[in-house]
Amino acid sequence: MHPTETDLLLVIDVQADFLPGGALAVLDGDAVIGPINALGRRFRHVVLTQDWHPAGHASFATSHPGRQPFETVQLPYGEQVLWPEHCIQGTPGAELSPKLDLPHAELILRKGYRAGIDSYSAFREADRTTPTGLAGYLRERGLTRVFLCGLATDYCVGWSALDAREAGFAAVVVEEACRGIDLGGSLARAWEAMAAAGVERMGSGAIGGCIPGSSQKRRHQISGADRAG
Repeated sequence: MHPTETDLLLVIDVQADFLPGGALAVLDGDAVIGPINALGRRFRHVVLTQDWHPAGHASFATSHPGRQPFETVQLPYGEQVLWPEHCIQGTPGAELSPKLDLPHAELILRKGYRAGIDSYSAFREADRTTPTGLAGYLRERGLTRVFLCGLATDYCVGWSALDAREAGFAAVVVEEACRGIDLGGSLARAWEAMAAAGVERMGSGAIGGCIPGSSQKRRHQISGADRAG
């Protein structure tokens, strides 16, 4: 298949803290960058997300005395996994990877900046009621299908895919352009939930096409300072 004017590549959280050496590194996380850059040359429309937590965020284990990373607690909106401190606003760990080569990206959407609510999905915060505004942005622009990639398959990518379907968009996860955390079987559960919701699972080799002139575009670092949603 060839991406059309109504298709979007949604690149989830390819940030230093989720890459090798980061505070919450996803195993083999840097392996997604090459496939994502290749995918980017096939899509006219690209949006990136950026985890953007304030210090002392409620999802951090350090915000709960006596608790350790990867334990769970009950917050007002339900069960919450506690994470190591990561992607804190303005820190190097929150920066998008400089190896991303997506100069034509049209939006960087920041999420997780509400101190008391975690945020996995690009569409809704973890309380499942607070929207990020992405669904409205896509509708106003006439975009109808979302291709998802990035980190991590079983959390931010998976939740985004499920919310895309619930919001009425077709959703495709590009498998080799993602990596998972797999916390207690979370990766298998995520794939099952996505399949049940009608999310398509596709290899990047099945996606053809190329943006005219994309091979001549120079590499360009997109940082959080360029634009924010």
